[in-house]
Amino acid sequence: MSMSVEECQQPRAGFPKPVPDTPTNVMQQFSMKGKVIVVNGAAEGIGGAVADAMAEAGGNVALWYNSNPKAVERAENLAKEHGVKTKAYSVNQIDAAAVEKAVKQVVEDFGRIDCFVANAGTGDSKPLLDQTLDSYNNLMRVNVDGPVYCAKYAGEVFKKQGFGNLILTSSISAHIVNVPIDQPIYNGTKAFVSHLGKSLAREWREFARVNVVSPGFFDTKMGAGPQVINEGLRMIPLGRQGNVKEIKGLFLYLGSDASSYMTGSDCIIDGGYVLPQYGSTIPSLVLKLPAELRSIIYHFAAIFKEPVNLKVWVEGRSSAYSALALACHQVCEDHLPI
Repeated sequence: MSMSVEECQQPRAGFPKPVPDTPTNVMQQFSMKGKVIVVNGAAEGIGGAVADAMAEAGGNVALWYNSNPKAVERAENLAKEHGVKTKAYSVNQIDAAAVEKAVKQVVEDFGRIDCFVANAGTGDSKPLLDQTLDSYNNLMRVNVDGPVYCAKYAGEVFKKQGFGNLILTSSISAHIVNVPIDQPIYNGTKAFVSHLGKSLAREWREFARVNVVSPGFFDTKMGAGPQVINEGLRMIPLGRQGNVKEIKGLFLYLGSDASSYMTGSDCIIDGGYVLPQYGSTIPSLVLKLPAELRSIIYHFAAIFKEPVNLKVWVEGRSSAYSALALACHQVCEDHLPI
């Protein structure tokens, strides 16, 4: 919308808005005491860690799970350890009616919802041409429909309350074309989640905040397989996967008053994996190679920790190492530089 200079200089009704009445003490800002938090996919992994974090900060937590009953035990333990109210709910997020019912039940049980963490998702890392339509449809239902249903029905509560906070779990795969496994559908679903969060931040600007967390490689059951991890370790500046305890603080920050001036952000937490300087030299060459040769390069780099120069060290190594090194040397001779 275009405005004249004169129009821009006129005060806008209702602006500036008041600063929220939150604590000035930073540690008090991180407190979740008295707040109600729903965590989807809370049985274990990242969701379990988030549920722990919210309870540790004094929050009352509704733990949603699909089929993993560990959420029930987790809820009981959190209540005992931290003196907070918890309850586990079995909810299949691809069922819109089930999500709507569960949201209403949480409000009935807890009185309100301050923060909803839409964390549940699934992975099926396959090239498009290898992916069945059933697999594709399942990815779309869980990773796209599920977050939409959670956002819709939580958002209705937020609007009615006049306040609320939605946190969506996305992935670094929303930001980059991840390697070495081709997974365009998964990447696309996570790109949807990230953009959904940003769009909702604007749509809900009058009554709720919305932010996104995009994790990299973490040590969960949904974590990557050995080939991807070998490549990931080479490209992660910190040289390892994240432990789920290391993501708790970010979710707590976004869920608490500490982030009261933050909405529409997509927070990457990946040990530096997406930094261009760590992936710009070798992948530009190696990714042009046939898949079987790329695999040799990845394993070689992981073993010898020389991803930049691709040095071949044979002397003093075992026969297995030597064979791998010689094979890689042949690749370098035949295909590099490209």
